[in-house]
Amino acid sequence: MKLSPNRSFPLLILLSSLILITSGCKIYSEKVSEEDYQRAEKMLSAHTNDLVHGTIAGEEWLDDDRLIYRHSLADGTEFMISNPEAGTKERAFDHDRLADVLSGMLDEDVEPLNLPFRSFDFTDDGEAITFSADGKEYQCELIGYDCEIASDEVRNYWNESVSPDGKKSVFIRDHNLYMRNMESGRVTQLTYDGRENFGYATNNAGWVKRDGPVVLWSPDSKRISTFQQDARGVGEMYLASTKVGHPELEAWKYPLPGDSLIFRVHRVVINLDPTPRVVRLNMDPDPQRSTITDHIADWGGNFLDNEWSNDSNTLAFVSVSRDHQNVHLQTADPNTGNVRSVLKEETDTFFESGNDMVNWHVLNESNEVIWYSQRDNWGHLYLYDLQTGKLKNQITSGNWNVNQVRHVDEENRTIYFTGAVREDGDPYFEYFYKVNFDGTELRLLTPEQAHHEIEVSESGTYFVDTRSTPTTPSTSVIRNMDGEVLVELATADISELQAHGWVPPVPFSVKARDGVTDLYGLMYKPSNFSSSESYPVLNYIYPGPQTGSVGSRAFRAARSDKQALAELGFIVVEVDAMGTPGRSKEFHDFYYGNMGDNGLPDQITMIEQLGERHSWMDISRVGIFGHSGGGFASTRALFAYPEFYDVAVSGAGNHDNRNYADPWGEKWQGLLKATNIDGATDDQSTNYDNQANQLLADSLQGKLLITHGTLDSNVPPYNSLLVVNALIEANKDFDMIMFPNRGHGYYSEDYMMRKRWDYFVEHLKGVDPPKEYEFGRIDD
Repeated sequence: MKLSPNRSFPLLILLSSLILITSGCKIYSEKVSEEDYQRAEKMLSAHTNDLVHGTIAGEEWLDDDRLIYRHSLADGTEFMISNPEAGTKERAFDHDRLADVLSGMLDEDVEPLNLPFRSFDFTDDGEAITFSADGKEYQCELIGYDCEIASDEVRNYWNESVSPDGKKSVFIRDHNLYMRNMESGRVTQLTYDGRENFGYATNNAGWVKRDGPVVLWSPDSKRISTFQQDARGVGEMYLASTKVGHPELEAWKYPLPGDSLIFRVHRVVINLDPTPRVVRLNMDPDPQRSTITDHIADWGGNFLDNEWSNDSNTLAFVSVSRDHQNVHLQTADPNTGNVRSVLKEETDTFFESGNDMVNWHVLNESNEVIWYSQRDNWGHLYLYDLQTGKLKNQITSGNWNVNQVRHVDEENRTIYFTGAVREDGDPYFEYFYKVNFDGTELRLLTPEQAHHEIEVSESGTYFVDTRSTPTTPSTSVIRNMDGEVLVELATADISELQAHGWVPPVPFSVKARDGVTDLYGLMYKPSNFSSSESYPVLNYIYPGPQTGSVGSRAFRAARSDKQALAELGFIVVEVDAMGTPGRSKEFHDFYYGNMGDNGLPDQITMIEQLGERHSWMDISRVGIFGHSGGGFASTRALFAYPEFYDVAVSGAGNHDNRNYADPWGEKWQGLLKATNIDGATDDQSTNYDNQANQLLADSLQGKLLITHGTLDSNVPPYNSLLVVNALIEANKDFDMIMFPNRGHGYYSEDYMMRKRWDYFVEHLKGVDPPKEYEFGRIDD
């Protein structure tokens, strides 16, 4: 073991050395120059994103159905406002006049297309705007452009949840919930019995923890749905900092698969008027689970699988079993805490209520429930009677998926939703549809063959449609709810990106391991590609199972460093394998209970099929890389298929899911249980053995670089150390970089990216990388 003298990482730990072991992989005499590295760096997002103009961002619908948004230009950004009823778009205010005023107030030169804020709000009368800049809050009149400092300090409500009416917020203090009056600043304590490991609205799932509360406000801002998280007796995770002297220990609750106790939630409603009153729901605690993710809160801290009625008098929620196989829709009276059962559903693998969005909705006015299920192998909507729990009719059907319900028009009994797999072309392209409650008049509202990103107005009168593909830039329009285009907002211009040397990825399709199922992916070729050359192959992988390798089908100027790696003389490929979402339930279930599969047989057959099509792909030289789940999968590839994969760079892998967060493994692998054979009592085998990378460490033949951050609170570094220990015991040569005091996101840091590039150049191409090249030496 030795320490690197690298100045940026003085405590960088290297196991083994980054030298070519000729017995570990093949040698090829090729050259990779400093110019190649320079061209590669130019393809990263830091050097390409700003070369795309004519895109929109920050869309926000106003109460009067006007849209405000940012519009990118070659020389900056303008704030726009569109009135779809009038069919107009214009600048939201006079950028030049505002820039002049701010230049004087900030004592610096403010450019009209580089204003010092990224969002703003209109005042209630619409005659002024407010925004934050330079650590202060400003208000500027839109007639005379008189600006004043509204507050010398920007209010930071990052760890607070603000009510729908904007008049109050709630936050956690000493394990209890408090409410702040946003106008007067007065603070009121809402709960009193919260304590350590039994606190209110606690945002901790083990793999992620935050200080903000998990709540759902009622529409009238008079009630809150939340819970008291029971972490008593739950096991802990530990991390220690690297420093001179005593390390700092971080310890927090982090349940694992098979633990006797996991997080439980005791559901409560807090009624705020006339005085705060806590009502406990009359039911047993639920396992901390949701129907769409391995946490009970979304990234904004909203309490998932909860829904208030429009009149705020009824709370609906779904309880999910620990193994994710049983779900139970119930309603509660927020005044009494009485709970009524509505309907249940059970599956043999895992239940999901949609694609990154909870799709069930209770309609109290009509006494109905819109329910999402994959019971017929595809994701569809069903209509139930709220009182009896009986099915009234299936709303959508066929070999395609409803992805997200975006708007329900109860008066006209119409549902608006995104869906996929129904139209020709790439099945991962999302489109926008409408359908009646009874399943009639299903209609496609966005007919262009592309991936459509949708933002529906609060009133459900209009929607923004931004369409693109991985190879064609975006076009954004406003449509009415019949799909008619009312306003052309923007069309992206990539001419400057193309002049920079950018080349689009190449979409492809291949057959899966079964020889029947179609798989879809992207290929990245060097910008100086020559069909007369022979290129080794790099396989990017993220196995899911909650997503796939390719990710969004929307246009991106850069997709991580895949094109950059191609510039170093590689063909980079990625494909969404069986076992990932977006297709049929059977497709997603494919390796349930066997996470060690990782879709790798599909990755291999994909590369073999592409190699047969393209003589310039040298599939005798194949590397693989990925982070987190991709780190798990890339290491597995080298262990399980040493005859195919030669080199792997594995980042922060969850190499044995018994060492990772409980809802993850228990959803995709099942509940942990012993698999003793023939009644043996000393056999320690379990149903998790088939996914444990350390059990295959003795099969390593190629070159492996393992990396991990020592303060990774998502995938703790012990996951990688399990594999390291097994490799040492097996007397295997490998390389390892531990990033001191780094969390899960170290993988995108320049140092790690450079090491990844160097490793593949050195061990897959058999040449020395240009050691003198440093990131940041781009000369356009």
